[in-house]
Amino acid sequence: MTTADAVRRRLGLGRLLPLGGAADGAWLAERAAQAVLRRVAAQVPGVAAGPLRLALADPGAAATPAVPPPPSALPPGPLRIEADFGVVAQEPLPATASTLRTALFAAAAQLLDLDVTQVDLRVTELLDTAPKPGAPAHPPEVRAVAPTDLAGTAASRAPGVAHLTATLGTPVHLAPDHVRVEVATASGHRPLEVVRAVREAVTAALADGRPVAVLITSVDS
Repeated sequence: MTTADAVRRRLGLGRLLPLGGAADGAWLAERAAQAVLRRVAAQVPGVAAGPLRLALADPGAAATPAVPPPPSALPPGPLRIEADFGVVAQEPLPATASTLRTALFAAAAQLLDLDVTQVDLRVTELLDTAPKPGAPAHPPEVRAVAPTDLAGTAASRAPGVAHLTATLGTPVHLAPDHVRVEVATASGHRPLEVVRAVREAVTAALADGRPVAVLITSVDS
């Protein structure tokens, strides 16, 4: 892979969102979260989902993670969803917005384990008719990588791991003061449960006391 290819793949992840609290040492790729949230938004009657972004709700109140974060990762703290959407003109706008906001809050908490405290919505288009159901949004494709070391093998066998990925260059990054593992989650497994299973498996396999950070690059909900 060329340097340019690596940069394009890294930028394609979007922001690396804090997953759980400061002690969890976990992050979720924004594009993985977007795929899930946009699918949920598209199921709200009368809504045509548009661009959706996630950011820290209050950057000044963010905490320091217990484990060194991946490059450019956001620090732990509550998140804000910003979403654009089109709406059927005949429907009461406040009611539709309220339904969409509730759906996004629920999906963030129940499907992604993200701490979202704000959902900011913006109507960008008034539609004459309800949008036709489109193809369901699938998790972004990430290249599966076979484990090549003790930590990678342990992580790949943890409950809820679909496979290892290597978007940041390698599925397992071994540093003197920590270990970082990159994975995709399997359907039916909540992200934080997978993170904790991966951490437990890698910690037991290495048995050297280094803290383990986990980056989830794809979620199959």
